[in-house]
Amino acid sequence: MNRQAQAAVLFLVGAAILKAGSSDLYLRYVKAGLRPLLLGAGVVLIVTAVATVWYELRDRRAHDEGAGDKDGGSAEEAGVEDSEGAEGEERAGEVVVGEGHGHAHREPRIAWLLVLPLLALILVAPPALGSYSAMRTGTALQPPFGYAELPAADPIPLSLVDYAGRAAYDHGHTLGDRRVRVTGFVALDHDGTPYLVRMALNCCAADAQPVKIGLAGRIPPVLRPDSWLEVTGTYTDKRTKDPVNDGVIPFIEVGEARPVAAPRDPYDESWNN
Repeated sequence: MNRQAQAAVLFLVGAAILKAGSSDLYLRYVKAGLRPLLLGAGVVLIVTAVATVWYELRDRRAHDEGAGDKDGGSAEEAGVEDSEGAEGEERAGEVVVGEGHGHAHREPRIAWLLVLPLLALILVAPPALGSYSAMRTGTALQPPFGYAELPAADPIPLSLVDYAGRAAYDHGHTLGDRRVRVTGFVALDHDGTPYLVRMALNCCAADAQPVKIGLAGRIPPVLRPDSWLEVTGTYTDKRTKDPVNDGVIPFIEVGEARPVAAPRDPYDESWNN
């Protein structure tokens, strides 16, 4: 991979990162708070690509000028004696033969694998992690540091992580019999038990972990994995253990459930704010 190819790859990767960062596509890879760093990285890559091309052209221009000066000096020495000319031709022939036996050192072709992330970013827009990952990873629910005061709304809009923390570790004391509204995607256990899930992340999709709540009560008769539901219900003391890591999974008594579109940001970042 020569310098021009390196610059082209850098430029295209930077442009792809800027395109992803300027839309909601980046939310499938990293948390929302990292958007400025992502845009900055794209700018740095593009500037590096432009600088690489500029330095390459400058060095080539300097080399051409040096070669021109050398050719001019050789022309001034063209009036040498014939015997010296014959010796010069013989020596030149030796140099040519010697160069003919030289070995050019090529960069390894494996360098072109740098293009694969670019193709993946441009051609493949991966969906957010869903039920497949959620049911093969243990719940990441942890005891919260505290519980914010609930608003006076009815039903109370809560993040799934907030409800799960109150139900599992506060035993519903701050919830009482008030109605709450949570949103998540559907996941089904091996025995058909339905869960409502949000993938919580610290930094990026690579470290996303599920937080799950079980559904009890008026469950819709047909549930499709990875479909998004808005559930309105009340606290129940029913709970189970996650078969993957034995973590606690609280339940919600469903009063109403309706399908909704996937949110703009499919991941939940509230647990580390």
